[in-house]
Amino acid sequence: MKLLVILLFSGLITGCRGNSSHSLPPKLLLVSFDGFRADYLQNYEFPHLQNFIKEGVLVEHVKNVFITKTFPNHYSIVTGLYEESHGIVANSMYDVITKKHFSDLDDKDPFWWNEAVPIWVTNQLQENRSSAAAMWPGTDVPIHNTTPSYFMNYSSSVSFEERLNNITTWLINSNPPVTFATLYWEEPDASGHKYGPEDKENMYRVLKEIDDLIGELVHKLKVLGLWENLNVIITSDHGMTQCSKDRLINLDRCIDNSSYALIDLTPVAAVLPKINTTEVYNKLKVCSPHMNVYLKEDIPARFHYQHNNRIQPIILVADEGWTIVLNKSLPKCDHGYDNSLSSMHPFLAAHGPAFHKGYKHNTINSVDIYPMMCHILGLKPRPNNGTFGHTKCLLVDQWCINLPEAVGIVIGALLVLTTLTGLIIIMQNRLSVPRPFSRLQLQEDDDDPLIE
Repeated sequence: MKLLVILLFSGLITGCRGNSSHSLPPKLLLVSFDGFRADYLQNYEFPHLQNFIKEGVLVEHVKNVFITKTFPNHYSIVTGLYEESHGIVANSMYDVITKKHFSDLDDKDPFWWNEAVPIWVTNQLQENRSSAAAMWPGTDVPIHNTTPSYFMNYSSSVSFEERLNNITTWLINSNPPVTFATLYWEEPDASGHKYGPEDKENMYRVLKEIDDLIGELVHKLKVLGLWENLNVIITSDHGMTQCSKDRLINLDRCIDNSSYALIDLTPVAAVLPKINTTEVYNKLKVCSPHMNVYLKEDIPARFHYQHNNRIQPIILVADEGWTIVLNKSLPKCDHGYDNSLSSMHPFLAAHGPAFHKGYKHNTINSVDIYPMMCHILGLKPRPNNGTFGHTKCLLVDQWCINLPEAVGIVIGALLVLTTLTGLIIIMQNRLSVPRPFSRLQLQEDDDDPLIE
């Protein structure tokens, strides 16, 4: 019985382990297609991406961090930290002490980024390693006085092909070798804002272009001989929700705009009161039933969005699909909502010597990606909010077991043990019961006849 249990578990270990010994140093390319909502994979066709997944792994939903915006989530992926910990708490920020402003058009000040250490910096602190980046948020900023050895200053006008060509050139020709690289592309986020995820015709065209880019990426890696030895992660920062002119929350109808400053607008609005905070809060609290209004100290703990000076005293969180506007604002399809909403979740697909082939996983957290990447690269991770155990089943060199499998194994083992125990008891009972009409044995000193 003990042997049977050992065999059951050894079979599981064999299935989850693999040979991870490679003569070449591990290399990793991290790719982000901004705004790639997880269920696009079910609602549209992606032949190139599906081929990538068949030869690798797929995480169907990645639970990202709140707020579900571009800059905060991209920094969480590469630091493993919640926004309150890494300091990039929104796409637009204001620091009350320094009076500094941050926006996607003014993001180069290291002040905003230095509360964390991204993986490209950690990678370059290792002997004989370098990092490369093509437009990933923050990579063109000297964070802790360090940029990637090779990087591109951000410009949305630079084509995907040019970004990819630079990355592959750096992966092949750099000295010291590039072992970690990032590649960022603005779509389908830009089109998602414009059309909305429910515009099938336009989004079909946009997503086909994305799939063609993935095909181009894989083809290029194969032609250059990088495909077999390079680990590639394709993921995103957030999803997208459909907009509607019938789902508007007009702040100007609730409160005079001279009583507060609006640091970030929708769907999570950051409010800095100019007068009494309680007065502003009370007016906003009754503004709309489709918006939650929180004092900073009352923001739900599950958001991990409270302990940072850049988070404003009042936070407004619109319900899914609702847009916070001012009088002359127009609605747009958006993201940024509650990170528990599936519409906000991206996906993750990965391929390479570090990953299983043909494996699907239900969900991980975006902060779990960082410790997994550090493991692949052999880096000691910085303190982070991720859990490496959540990603072990994706990796060939890790023993993994999830709860459903564990329950199934225990139940199966108990059933087998119960059956074996029952059979043993039956056999023992059969041996101990006399057979009918069996010959009676006489004792040696018993000479008396049995029947008079």
